[in-house]
This record gives sequence, C-alpha cells and structure tokens, in this order.
Amino acid sequence: MEEDEPELEAGLEAALELAPAVQAAIEQVFPSQDPLDRADFNAVEYINALFPTEQSLANIDEVVNKIRLKIRRLDDNIRTVVRGQTNVGQDGRQALEEAQKAIQQLFGKIKDIKDKAEKSEQMVKEITRDIKQLDHAKRHLTTSITTLNHLHMLAGGVDSLEAMTRRRQYGEVANLLQGVVNVLEHFNKYMGIPQIRQLSERVKAAQNELGQQILADFEEAFPSQGTKRTGGPSNVLRDACLVANVLDPRIKQEIIKKFIKQHLSEYLVLFQENQDVAWLDKIDRRYAWIKRQLVDYEEKYGRMFPAEWCMTERIAVDFCHVTRAELSKIMRTRAKEIEVKLLLFAIQRTTNFEGLLAKRFSGCTLADGTVKKPEVPPPSTNPFLEDETGAETDEIVMEKKLIDRFVADFKAQGPPKPNVDEGGAVLPSCADLFVYYKKCMVQCSQLSTGEPMIALTTIFQKYLREYAWKILSGNLPNSSGGLTITSLLKEKEGSEVAKFTLEELCLICSILSTAEYCLATTQQLEEKLKEKVDTSLMERINLTGEMDTFSIVISNSIQLLVQDLDAACDPALTAMSKMQWQNVEHVGDQSPYVTSVILHIKQNVPIIRDNLASTRKYFTQFCIKFANSFIPKFINHLFKCKPISMVGAEQLLLDTHSLKMVLLDLPSIGSQVVRKAPASYTKIVVKGMTRAEMILKVVMAPHEPPVVFVDNYIKLLADCSADTFQKILDMKGLKRSEQSSMLDLFRLRLPAPPPGGDGSGSLSLSAPTPEQESSRIRKLEKLIKKRL
Repeated sequence: MEEDEPELEAGLEAALELAPAVQAAIEQVFPSQDPLDRADFNAVEYINALFPTEQSLANIDEVVNKIRLKIRRLDDNIRTVVRGQTNVGQDGRQALEEAQKAIQQLFGKIKDIKDKAEKSEQMVKEITRDIKQLDHAKRHLTTSITTLNHLHMLAGGVDSLEAMTRRRQYGEVANLLQGVVNVLEHFNKYMGIPQIRQLSERVKAAQNELGQQILADFEEAFPSQGTKRTGGPSNVLRDACLVANVLDPRIKQEIIKKFIKQHLSEYLVLFQENQDVAWLDKIDRRYAWIKRQLVDYEEKYGRMFPAEWCMTERIAVDFCHVTRAELSKIMRTRAKEIEVKLLLFAIQRTTNFEGLLAKRFSGCTLADGTVKKPEVPPPSTNPFLEDETGAETDEIVMEKKLIDRFVADFKAQGPPKPNVDEGGAVLPSCADLFVYYKKCMVQCSQLSTGEPMIALTTIFQKYLREYAWKILSGNLPNSSGGLTITSLLKEKEGSEVAKFTLEELCLICSILSTAEYCLATTQQLEEKLKEKVDTSLMERINLTGEMDTFSIVISNSIQLLVQDLDAACDPALTAMSKMQWQNVEHVGDQSPYVTSVILHIKQNVPIIRDNLASTRKYFTQFCIKFANSFIPKFINHLFKCKPISMVGAEQLLLDTHSLKMVLLDLPSIGSQVVRKAPASYTKIVVKGMTRAEMILKVVMAPHEPPVVFVDNYIKLLADCSADTFQKILDMKGLKRSEQSSMLDLFRLRLPAPPPGGDGSGSLSLSAPTPEQESSRIRKLEKLIKKRL
C-alpha cells in the first residue's frame, strides 16, 4: 500500500489538471479568491503560508478543524447534487409526453381552422358568383344600349345625308357627314350583319355621289375649256369645299387641280413662246401678271376655299413650275440671243420675285403631295454669280442695323392679328433673317471656305442671340428688356385677375412657333456651314448655345401661358376655400367655383391649341405643366376648407370628380376632333386628383374608433406626414384635445421605416391595380348618384 501511494497521488494530480479553456470557463462561472480553487495550487506553499513560523504551529489544530469542516460541507454538497440527478430522467420523460399531447391538440385546432376557412371560401365564392353575373349583365346591357343608340343615329343620319345630297344642301352635309363616318367606325366589327353592311354601303354610295356631284358643280362653274372664266364664287361652292374636306382626298386634289389649271390658262395664252412678252427682256411682266391674279383671287374667291387649302400659295407655286418650264423651253429655242446683261437682268428680277414669295408664303403646300417638289438644281458653275451690286468681300458681312429694322417693323405693324385658323403663324422677320443668312453663306463659300467662314459663323451667332432676345423675348407680354415672369398676374382681393387678351395669347403662341422654327432652322444652318467650311475647321462651328437660347424662349412662352390660365383659376379656388362647408345641407350640382374654373379652361385652351396646331408637342407640354401647377394648388385650397360637414365633404367630392373629368378632357376640350390625351398627361391628372378624392374620403370617415380612422388614413393616403394628418383633423373640425390624442395614436400606428431608409416621406405602399382603381371609380359614381 505504501508503495502504491506515490502512483495514486500522481494519478490524482493528472486527473485534476484541466485544459486552460475549461479552467477559464470555470473561473468565469464560479469566481473564487480561495487558493484551493486555483489551477496552479501548491500544497507546500499553501502550508508555508498558513504556518510561516514555528510559533504559528500552535494553531495547527484549529486549522485542521477548519479544513475538515470544509471537506464535510463539500461532501454534503456532492451527495445532494448526486441525489438530485436521480430524478432528472423521470421528469424529462414526463415533460416530453406533455409536449407531445400539446402538439396533437394544436394539430387538431389547425385542422379545424383549415376546414372552416375552406367553408368560408366556398361561401364567398357562392356570394360573389351572382355579383359577377350582374356585373357582366350590366356591362353587356350598357354596350347594347350604346350600340342601339349609335345604330339609331346612323340610320337617321344616312337618310338625312341622302336627302341633303339630292337637294345640294352642302352646308348641312358638311356637318352631318363627319358625324356619320365617326358613328360608322363603331360598327366595323359588326360588318358581318347584313343590315349594318347595307348602311355602310349606303354611306359609301352617298360619298361617291357627293364627290361626283361636287366635281360636276365646279366643272359647271369653272369650265376647263377656254380662257374666260364664266363662273364665280357662291355659297354653294363654299359649302361644297367643306364637304370635300371630309370626302376622299382625291376629290379635294381634283378640285384644286382643275381650278388652278383654269386660273392659269390665260397665262399660257398670253405668254406663249411666239409672243413678244414671253422673252427674257419682259420677264417682269410675267411676275406683274401673277401679282394681279393673286390680288384678284383674294378679292373674288378668297372666302370660297377653306383657309387651310392655301389656294393662294398653290396658285403661286404652280405658276412657278409653269414659268420654269416655259422659260427653259424658250431659252433653249433662242439660246443664241441670250446675252450676259439680259441674263443678269432676268436673274435679278426673278430673285426679287422669289424673295417676295418667301416673305408672303410659308411653303406648307410643297410637302402635301398635291404639288410637285422642284428638282434640286446642280451646283452652279456660273462665273457671273456675284453680288448684284458688285460688293467686295468685306461687304458680305451682315448689316449692323438688320435686327433694329426687325424691331422697327414689329412696332410699326404691331402684333399679329388673331387668326386661329392659321394656327400660330411664324413672324415674317424670321424668314427674312434666315434667307439673308443663306445668301451670305453662299457668297462667302464661293470666295473662301477657310477663316472667313468662321468669322461669318461668329456674326451669325451674335445676331441669332439678338433676334431671340430683342424680337422674341422682348415682345412677350409683361416682359421688359427680357423675361421677368415673376411680375406676372397679381391677384387683387375681391376682383378678377388680369388675364391676357386674345391678341396677347396669339402673340405668345406666334413667338413660340417662331422660336421652334428658329431652333430647327439654326440646326440646319449649322449643318450647312459645316458642309461649306474646310474639314479641319468643322469643329469650330457650333451653334448649340444659340439653339439653347431659342429653347429658353419656348420654355418661357409655355410658362407664360400656364401662369395665365393658372392665375385665372385662382379666384375660383379662393372662393372654394371661403365657403361655409359645415353649413351645406344637401348635395346638388357642381359648385359655382367649379363652373368658373371650367369656363376659364374652355376660354383659353382652345385658343392655345389652335394657335399651336403646328407644334403639337409643345401644346402637350403646356397641358402637363398646367396640371402639375393646378392640381397641387387645388389640394392646398382643399386643406383650407374647414370645418367640413359630411354633406359638405360629399359636395366637394362631387366637385373634385367634375374637375378630374374636365382635366382629363383638357387637351381636346372644345375641339370637333376628339383625340386621346397623351398617357403621360393622363397619368399626372389621375394620380393628383385621386389623392384629392382620397383626402375627402378620409374626411368623410367617422373618427371613432380612433384606431380604425388612423389605419384608414394610412391606407388611403399612404402619407407619414404628421402635418398632413393635422390638416385632415382640422377639416373634420376636431377639438385640440381630441387632435392631440389622435396625433399620438397616429405616430404609434405608423409602420416601421424600411431598412436603410430615413423613415420620412410617404409610405412605400404598392400602387392600386387597374381593377382596384376601376372599383373605386364605380363606388364613387354610386355615391354621387345616390346623393343626386
């Protein structure tokens, strides 16, 4: 035994040596300052610490007793722990059995809930099945009623059309025919029905009969044989031209062709090749003859043909083609008689006449297919092509007073007269400017294609900018020395806002159209300059800054039109915010302020649209900018309507819906030709006015219980702004004490901001689907019908 004790002690010491990680964990869980608990315990050091001297051995019995007491306590703790572990297994098994029973009960409840959900779903399907059938029936019934009304209109219209055609009532036919054709388009998918096909054939037959009848009337009034015109203008022929606008374009082209041919027949006889006046020395007599004829046409036939036919320009263009052919033929025949002085004389007179035509006409008929485009002449090799005054190179440079002359002409002639039929005419000075530029560029390129072309480009840049600011921006209404839009349209309390007159609206549209023309022509001018200049100098030709200047003029013109219409609607919105909405007792027709807004829109928009007919994209920009300006202003005035009763909110909802419908129809309001509004514009109106409708729906909702009201607000408006919520409470007329508790509840009910977001702004809720939006509209219509 004594021999085994050293081995036993060594084994115990090895067993008590724990890993450093284990020892660190034990010290963290059971921290102790006792030396016996230390991992590096040394018995010798411990005994020396207890008995440092011989005198301390006198207390050895006391120390031994303490150690024995500590050993007994450790033994007791060990026994308690060991005995306690004997019951752990049994308790664990019992807890497992109880958990299994709870899981079985939970599965049973889940199965019951699933069965009930399936039964509820089936019940909902049975309930909604009938509703869907009613919706389909309503849709089909509405389509049937609409189709029946169109059929009734078509049948009656065809009968009236045939009767009016026989009586030559072209004035009534012009108004009726377009409507019949539009109604007939609704029946394109029903052409398999014999009755519909028969009506369509009757309409085509009436159109053919009208075409032949109108051509016969014009042939009788203006016979093609002979040079003497026996016919003259009449109301019947004027109305016949209106009908020809609706018929096949070939009818209109045939009328124009026969009339111009008959109108120029005298010219072909007077200036035949064998006549003395046909030679180059009397070429100015040709131009004098056409001038007299154009004046004669304006006096006698100007009102017979529609303005958009541009008959005066067509006659002039056809005269030019005939003259070109006749002069070419006679010059080939008498080539030996052509002298330099004679040729220069003819060129000078022809150039002057061409300049007069360029000022008088826009050239719009050259691209419509009814007039042949002139062939592009080959590059000139004429050595005598010089400035007609024999100017030197430095005289090609533009006169310094060119822009000043345009300014003086504008002041002398005044702004263009309102003529919505022509649609935003370009200022005449614009054509003069670019004709002069072209002349300078051609002359300069014949002398040098190097640095002089760069110098000429610099001069072009200077005067283009001056034209933009002095002629265009300088003549915009309410602008002085450039645009000062902030000084526009100040509203006076209790009075109507000063609006632009009809002349001023037409002037703004004319300046806008001119700026667009200048923008496009400046781009072409840059391309031509690059073609004429040396390749090494092309990079130095850049008119981008001047094009940007014209773009600024366009933007400012559109902003003036928007501000004018926007300010005209301000008094109506102010009247809306000052109404006593808490005293409204019943819902009636649309409110007077809505009628006032609609009136201003109907007064301004058709004028602007007709004057911007040639620049459709800028009219669309005008509509979009007006919607972006008017709708937020309307919502701000809506917040000022407080307090609002339930009936008052319903009346406002009806007014908002009326304004929404008018805004959606704004691009084509007052127009005989209904066009679908651009999708970008429709999206802005629907989004903005739907928000206004949602605000009123929240105001109409009861505020008890508060939790439901707050949740509905967050759902409908998707707005986290406490300021907006405060405005809604003010509109409902709640007291400050109630508002305080509602605001606290609102802040608590706000959803948590998405990760990485700042938690501000509107909620990121998904946009409503088209079906949901359609459902909302149907509910709104039902509400309005119920109140009416």
